[in-house]
Amino acid sequence: MARKGRAKVCKAITDPQGYRQATGLNQSAFWAPLGVTQSGGSRYESTGRTIPTPVALLLVLRDQGVITDEILAEAQRTVEASRA
Repeated sequence: MARKGRAKVCKAITDPQGYRQATGLNQSAFWAPLGVTQSGGSRYESTGRTIPTPVALLLVLRDQGVITDEILAEAQRTVEASRA
């Protein structure tokens, strides 16, 4: 990964609020595709709570354009259907 890309990803994880605000999305729209509630995202942003590894990986993959919010939504539907 290029140094510039690495810095962007590190900001996404170490300063999730600043990173989210740079995207122009509200908390609900930013965190929901990652399977995180608005209140959960708020905790990551305001309290410095550590972002769990699976969520951090999804954040990185989304940031890099490897996965889209549509792919994440389909994955969520598949998981929910398997639980029914």
